[in-house]
Amino acid sequence: MDAPTSGPAAAQPTQQTPQAVQNPLTLIMSIKSPADYTQLAALLQKIQSAPPDRNPIWLALTKLNTVHFARFVFLESNTKLAVITTYDGSFDAYINEFVDEIGEVFNALLAHMSDAPPLPVQQNRQAFLDYVRKNDLRAIEPFFSAYPKATVLDILAAVES
Repeated sequence: MDAPTSGPAAAQPTQQTPQAVQNPLTLIMSIKSPADYTQLAALLQKIQSAPPDRNPIWLALTKLNTVHFARFVFLESNTKLAVITTYDGSFDAYINEFVDEIGEVFNALLAHMSDAPPLPVQQNRQAFLDYVRKNDLRAIEPFFSAYPKATVLDILAAVES
């Protein structure tokens, strides 16, 4: 019998594929309107142009030490916003840590999204987790990692030594 090429069975890593400690997130959110895109672009430009020691996103990323890479990308003629990250650990822990650290940033971003969960995210954690899970474009397995057993903390320790 041939292995399935799609569906839940195809998404499982094979025995030859090491299970990475890192996990991908590709969150795709639909922007309400062109006016919302303009306001959202200005908000992200303001946040992202701040020096790292005053950028709330960079401060949270640095403090949590679980995110390898993170970026925002506007898609489909600026009708969607993607948040693309690679992080260590479980999905629920990752999302909850960011709610704790920068919930207000999520509230500001989600105010411009169609079908956003109830706000504030701090008081609607499960709805936010469900929203992110629903809008995450899952990676086609297996997820490749050049260093499947190394966490952010492991890598930082190696480059500092």
